[in-house]
Order: sequence, then structure tokens, then C-alpha cells
Amino acid sequence: MNMSHAYDRLDTWIDAHFDEEVQFLQALVRVPTDTPPGDNAPHAERTAELLQGFGYAAEKHPVPAQQVKDYGLQSITNLIVRRRFGDGPVIALNAHGDVVPPGEGWTHDPYGGEVADGQLYGRAAAVSKSDFATYTFALRALESLGEKLKGGVELHFTYDEEFGGELGPGWLLQKGLTKPDYLLAAGFSYQVVTAHNGCLQMEVTVHGKMAHAAIPDTGVDALQGAVAILNALYAQNTLYKQVRSKVEGITHPYLNVGRIEGGTNTNVVPGKVVLKLDRRMIPEEDPAEVEATIRRVIAEAAASRPGITVDIKRLLLARALQPLPGNQPLVEALQKHGAAVFGEPIPTSGTPLYTDVRLYGEHGIPAAIYGAGPRTVLESHAKRADERLELEDLRRATKVVARTLFELLQSRSHQMGA
Repeated sequence: MNMSHAYDRLDTWIDAHFDEEVQFLQALVRVPTDTPPGDNAPHAERTAELLQGFGYAAEKHPVPAQQVKDYGLQSITNLIVRRRFGDGPVIALNAHGDVVPPGEGWTHDPYGGEVADGQLYGRAAAVSKSDFATYTFALRALESLGEKLKGGVELHFTYDEEFGGELGPGWLLQKGLTKPDYLLAAGFSYQVVTAHNGCLQMEVTVHGKMAHAAIPDTGVDALQGAVAILNALYAQNTLYKQVRSKVEGITHPYLNVGRIEGGTNTNVVPGKVVLKLDRRMIPEEDPAEVEATIRRVIAEAAASRPGITVDIKRLLLARALQPLPGNQPLVEALQKHGAAVFGEPIPTSGTPLYTDVRLYGEHGIPAAIYGAGPRTVLESHAKRADERLELEDLRRATKVVARTLFELLQSRSHQMGA
């Protein structure tokens, strides 16, 4: 088949089935997947049921209950759909269904999937239930051609990205349930993302000694110890701003303290304060060195306050995504078709976020990030109130992915994936 004729047929099929694609996304948004608490198996069951309606038998891979509980979540069932067309490379498409709780300030029901002014509102509408739809309908469009293709496509729908992905893609890869030749993961902007920051999260427990506020000298104020530690950590941010990444779209390292708990009452000297911190690492940094430095800074600050002791626990270590050279066929195809569909150049970039994609990269699988999303992450309101997705962005991204799959699964692509 003439390639341009095939692309036209893919576009036409997607346009003809777009209302159905929007309804599919609405159904996914209407099943909450707040993480925490992370009771996400029901969403996987609903997704599998909807996929069955398209003729896709989704393999259900439940993570053992105790493992999930130890991780701080309630239930995870990861899904794999496999479509094999012939000998050749397997392209996996991964999107995650878990999402942070909606929070306050919504003007639309976070689980309503309402469409208004060409936008679909709801928690995970943009990141990343949108790409359950993008990838499913791109695959359906590809199969509608009835053409002989070389290779295969897998859909990986997983439920652990907010907690680091170790029980999502990490679990599927570790168990040997998949080993694709390429990986395309849920996107959040027009760019093709090929690198991202790493993330280290830690819990710091500051111990002092409780006392009545009327006789404070009989205690050791853990909060004052925590303040010394916080000041030392924030001083590091001044130093981090002097370190610049060479990756477009990524600036400098950053440290954020996102949660503080402590004390028992207003009239009691706090005996314990717990801090949770998030340290974003640029691709050029060594995670072990970063962690050692933070531990040293905390220990030195604590030592400046007599009677204060600290316990430090690592909560998460997500390594940065470094672009693997083998990702070029995928990246170039996405850029070419993105430019054709959107009518503008589609650049490659890095992102300061961290994603599940690094787990595929650590297994030597060339990867890129691309899917439905606005021009920038900020426009989508991801992780904020009134998260939304422009439906035209969903339509266009689906066309780009379908065209890319068709190009890579032509006979010559077998050599690309070799």
C-alpha cells in the first residue's frame, strides 16, 4: 500500500471513531484511581471489560496482595494486550491509570468526564488515562487497515506510577512478562520527550524530648532541630541553581520539602517531627552521590542542636531517563508524523518530571514519551484542580501514534529493531 494513502486511511478511521474514543476515555475517568490509597484493581477490571468490547483480551497480572500492602497501596492489577502481526520488532505502549487525589478547587466533577468547550475534564483526563485512549484507538486504527505487517504491538496499562512504578512496569519487566524492542509511554505535551529527571524521596524523623511548654528546658525541641535541618536543606537549593543540565527542557536540580508532621499539642514541646523531601536529579547526576550529600547535610545540621537525633529513610529512588541510541527510529517517526498532523515542528526535549519510562530504559529498551496533551504540562492542569484535555489534541495524538506504528511495522522496520 502507498504510505500516504495508508496514513489517510488511518486518519479517516480515527475521525470516524472519535466519538467512541471520547466515550472510552470518559468511562476510564469515571472510575477513581486515587493513589493513595491506591485501590486500583477495579479500574483494571473495568478497562479489561471495555477492551474486550473491542475484541482485545487483556491479560490480567495482579501483584500479590502482601507486596502491594507493604508498598503502602491496596490493590494493583496490571494489564497487557498483545497483538502479533508477523516477525519483527515489538512496540510497547505504556500508560498509567493511577493518579494523585483530586484535591480542592474543582469547578467540574473530577470523576465526571464532562466535556465543555471542546475539553474533557477529570482527574487523569490528561495524565494519563488519555493515553489509554490514544494507544488503544491507534492500535485499532492500525488493525483496521488489514495490511500485512512485521512485528507486534503491546498495550501496557499499569497502576503504580505515582509510587515509582516498581509494581507497575518494574514488576512486569522483572517477572519476564514482557521485553519489547521499543517503548512509547504516555505523554503530556507536543514534544517527543527522550530524557527526564530522576527523583529521590526521603523521610527524615527528627527526635527530641517532649516537655510541658511551661518548663521547656526539661525537653529537647524537635521542631527547632527540624528548622535547623530545613534551613540547611534549603541552602542546598541555592547551590543547585548553579548546576545546569545540558538537556533541553531540564534546568537544574531542586529539593522540595512537601510534608511536615509533628508535635502533640500547642502547650507541649514537640518530641518528634517528620519531614518528607523530594530531590529532583538532572540526568547528569549520580544518585548515590546525591543521597550521600543529603544525608551528610542533615546529619551536620542535627549535630548543631544538642540532644537532637535523626532517622533517615529512603522512600523512593527513581533514576533519570537517559536517551538510548536505539530510540532514533521511534523518535524520528513521531517527529515526522507529528509535524504532518500538527502542522508545526515537533522538537525533542527532556522533562523535569520523572516517569515509569526509566524502568524500561534500565532494561535496555529504547524509549520515548509521546501522547495526548497540550503544548505544555502546565496547560493540562495535571495534578491540579480542573485537569482537562483538549479533545483535538487527543484526536491528533492518536493519528500520530497510529501512523508511527504503521511506519515502524513495515517490512524494513525489522532491520531497525534487530
